[in-house]
Amino acid sequence: MDAVVHFEMPYDDARRVAAFYTSAFGWNTEALGADMGHYVLATTTATDGGRPTTPGAINGGFFPRKPDWPAQYPSVVIAVDDIDASSDKVRRAGGKVLGEPVDIPGVGRYVSFTDPEGNRVGMLKPIGRAG
Repeated sequence: MDAVVHFEMPYDDARRVAAFYTSAFGWNTEALGADMGHYVLATTTATDGGRPTTPGAINGGFFPRKPDWPAQYPSVVIAVDDIDASSDKVRRAGGKVLGEPVDIPGVGRYVSFTDPEGNRVGMLKPIGRAG
C-alpha cells in the first residue's frame, strides 16, 4: 500500500504564507531559494532529520503559483516504489498524469496527476525507496 507522505499548497507571497502558518499553527517554515524553485518547506511535526517521528503525521510545503501550471490547489503526495509504473496505473485507472516526472535534488522523482474527480495529487519515488 502506498502511503500519503507530504502535502503541498500554492502561494502568491512566500513571506505571507510562511508567516500565516507559523502564527496560526506554530509550523516551522524554510524558504529553499531559486535553485529549488522557491519552494517553502513546512515542518508540522518533529522529524528524525527528514521523516516525521510521529506515526501518521506528515510535513509539507508551498510552491509558487504560476499562471501556466494546471490544477494548482492543495494536494497530498503519495510515496511510490516506481514512478513510471505508478503513472501507468494512474492512467489505466482513469487519472491523468500532468507532465513527466522531474528529479527533486536530494528528495526523489515527482509527478502530479489528477484523479477522475479532478483532484490534483502528487506521486514521489523517494531516494532510497525500492523500485
